[in-house]
Amino acid sequence: MSSLDSISEQQRFQLLVNSITDYAIYMLDPNGHVTTWNPGAERFKGYTADEIIGQNYSIFFTPEDRAAELPGRALRIAAAEGRFEAEGWRVRKDGTRFWVNAVLDPIVNTEGELVGYAKITRDITERKKVQDELENTRAALIQSQKLQALGELTGGIAHDFNNLMTVIAGSADFLLRKPDLPAAKRKQYLEAITETADRATTLTNHLLAFGRRQAIRPEVLDLNVRLDAVADVLSRTLGDSIAIELELDPGASRVEVDAAQLETAILNAAVNARDAMPEGGKLTLSTRSLHENGSDFVALGISDTGVGMPRDVAARAFEPFFTTKAVGKGTGLGLSQIHGFAAQAGGRAEIQSDEGRGTTITMILPRTEKEQAALTEGPAMSELPKGLCVLLVEDNPQVRDFAEGLLIDLGCKVIPSESAEDALERIGSNGIDLVLSDVVMPGMSGVEFARHVREEHPQVPVLLATGYSDEVLKNGSEFAVLSKPFGAADLSKAMAAVLDEHAREFRRRPSAAGRV
Repeated sequence: MSSLDSISEQQRFQLLVNSITDYAIYMLDPNGHVTTWNPGAERFKGYTADEIIGQNYSIFFTPEDRAAELPGRALRIAAAEGRFEAEGWRVRKDGTRFWVNAVLDPIVNTEGELVGYAKITRDITERKKVQDELENTRAALIQSQKLQALGELTGGIAHDFNNLMTVIAGSADFLLRKPDLPAAKRKQYLEAITETADRATTLTNHLLAFGRRQAIRPEVLDLNVRLDAVADVLSRTLGDSIAIELELDPGASRVEVDAAQLETAILNAAVNARDAMPEGGKLTLSTRSLHENGSDFVALGISDTGVGMPRDVAARAFEPFFTTKAVGKGTGLGLSQIHGFAAQAGGRAEIQSDEGRGTTITMILPRTEKEQAALTEGPAMSELPKGLCVLLVEDNPQVRDFAEGLLIDLGCKVIPSESAEDALERIGSNGIDLVLSDVVMPGMSGVEFARHVREEHPQVPVLLATGYSDEVLKNGSEFAVLSKPFGAADLSKAMAAVLDEHAREFRRRPSAAGRV
């Protein structure tokens, strides 16, 4: 007879539980107080059985989780649904934190009454560290490939900006020098300035999409239309020695993807193709319809007539950091971004290459039947209350003068200020109806200033204006934001929306009446 045969079933179970040191296994009473404690729990929570039995298990939770009433909620969910499982931070006896996978199961008696809970917790801190490191590496890869792609775009973008500024500066200079121009001619030059400024704004947004960290923002795109526009940019980026051809299937059109990542993927493939054609060649952008496993896809192909790759090299081409280029000539991130983008969009990327016969990279993307967002002619002018008093906060004197002129033309009374500090002194004694503030300013930022206004003068709505700011990206939902550059229509529409929303919100606050 073995030694185990001589002990009771309960003793065997206790021996099993006490032998497990990688898991905390213990029991709670119906109110969450610890009733049993195993060596595994003592090992990584730090409490002996004498110290912890009788204590509420909420002692293991972080202060923020206790404030959110997570311990009690976990008990209620387990009792109602038969199980509660989650990952999160817990606190050891010495105050240090560790990441756990925790499972909570209710224990009921033969009458079905709740008599307690079984709690199993595993310390997975090291696994979380590895996962976090992988995620940070992935984010760094995405940002690095964006910056690499941005560098490739620089020449073409500079060329475009010079063309745009030629039109804007030339038209404005001519209007200043010829004040007696006929009205029709003045209108022609002014329209040229407006249209070109819109193109410059689009180009700037394109740069920001490449250069900044941003969340995935899927939108419905007509792939054929987008490729036609991208081909124009590529023709300048790749140089005169490479001819670009389009082979577009009219039936292969709409996909729902992040536009910035799509264009980054196309650019990465095109730059890779350019490097494979040092003496020049042909780059073909194509689309075709594809039906697989009951679903419709669009195959976007980028083909070159370059040197090609051996099969073993092509098999590794999508691996991060794998590159066939000379040291310092590439990071190996471009093709891995293509693979990641296609997978994130719900599709896949393929590569076909033969030495001496060129390479084709294909992104197979799910086709969508959704309609594209309707294009508009631009915002109409919005009606503003007469005599509206606006505190304008802008450190750049040219922009401040321009915005002040727009506000006056909109029928507003304007109190200009060059800093947030100065504006805080003015806001309390001037009957301000609305604050329009820049975000990036010396000293106190626009976001900090807006928080002060919200706290000290909650009856005054705030509209922030910025061309680009990390602070606004991080806190974008906190305040209304008007994008620069803006015109009278954009400004009036944003102001009207802020005033309307603030009025509704202020009416919902019973304690707001009479506050200053």
